[in-house]
Amino acid sequence: MLNKMFDLTGRVALVTGGSKGLGLAMAKGLASAGADIVINSRNSDELEAARAEILEAANRKVQTFVADLSKREDTIELAKKALDAMGRVDIVINNAGTNIPDSVDEIKDEDWNQLLELNLSAPMVLVRELAGQMKQRKWGRIVNISSIFGLCTKEARGGYSATKAGLIGITRTMAQDLAPWNITANAIAPGPISTALTDRMVQGELRRYFDSMIVLGRWGKPDELVGPVLLLASDAGSYITGATLPVDGGWMTR
Repeated sequence: MLNKMFDLTGRVALVTGGSKGLGLAMAKGLASAGADIVINSRNSDELEAARAEILEAANRKVQTFVADLSKREDTIELAKKALDAMGRVDIVINNAGTNIPDSVDEIKDEDWNQLLELNLSAPMVLVRELAGQMKQRKWGRIVNISSIFGLCTKEARGGYSATKAGLIGITRTMAQDLAPWNITANAIAPGPISTALTDRMVQGELRRYFDSMIVLGRWGKPDELVGPVLLLASDAGSYITGATLPVDGGWMTR
């Protein structure tokens, strides 16, 4: 019974930013549960390496596309290419995102616009472009990767927090708009997860602050997002919609 609840055989999952870090871990997990996979990145070499990793984890069909989701035309084209290549997209994991730290009185227009486009507009556009074919089959799963900084914030995180909070807000609207067609929409709010990027970027005083906020006393690993994603992307989570699940080692209890 448990295997059936989490079984994604016959489903197609699109994971944005799926070539490394959290996106790659989630793509591998979804493939291991039986899903065929579509991932994108701005870097073709990273995509090929990621494709090999996913195939090693599970012998599923994997399609890769170079796309920069800070550009609206690339986002629309990614949705079209995914449908053309796979014939369907059942699961959308909106994972691609960025952070440009700056104080609210100094952030540049171009940085603000990039944060809005990549972190908030691209997930909306992908769901807009892909929801119609989900409606036809009366089944779909949308998982938006927000952040604990969509639930709380700190200095110099205004743009990032605004977009991640906005992503939680539109997730709730997606849940209401798409519920009649058995399409669920939920958000995950990760806390500190150790990747090559975060280990390089979060050091010194900032690292000590992050460490002090984690109740479990350690940073998470990318694979620790796989379980929550499988819950929300499968029939196991069929009665969960409009929710935001913190995966944060207890950060929000602080």
